[in-house]
Amino acid sequence: MSLWSRKNDGADHADGLENSGTAAGATASEPDVEPVAVIVPGGDVDQASVERQTLIQLCLYALDRARSGGVVERLVQGLAEVGVRALRPDGERFDPAVHEAGGAVPTEDPALDGIVAETEVVGFADRDRLLRAPIVTVYTRR
Repeated sequence: MSLWSRKNDGADHADGLENSGTAAGATASEPDVEPVAVIVPGGDVDQASVERQTLIQLCLYALDRARSGGVVERLVQGLAEVGVRALRPDGERFDPAVHEAGGAVPTEDPALDGIVAETEVVGFADRDRLLRAPIVTVYTRR
């Protein structure tokens, strides 16, 4: 029995529309979803923060396994929209506090010594917090 029929004590209508919700005088159906809780300052802020971090980690996991350039681009864009930025330090001075050395490229140029030649694996930072250090190849003087 439909919700409409229950609300109208099973009244029978000759036009056959009693269960379709289009009969004259039909009422709107009851919503079948619960409203989303609103986060109140001082309330579940810690829970929201934990859930945000969980979603960010899930996106990074998906990003590492994505095969489609379009999917990768959309994930990076979506992360950037919530304050997570990709770290590609090509051309910057190598900083072991922020970068992870994955390899070295010999150079004769003293100006390139200690400069990141290439990013092997993109890193990520959430606002000012490092989530994953980029893995880089660094120029080293012979």
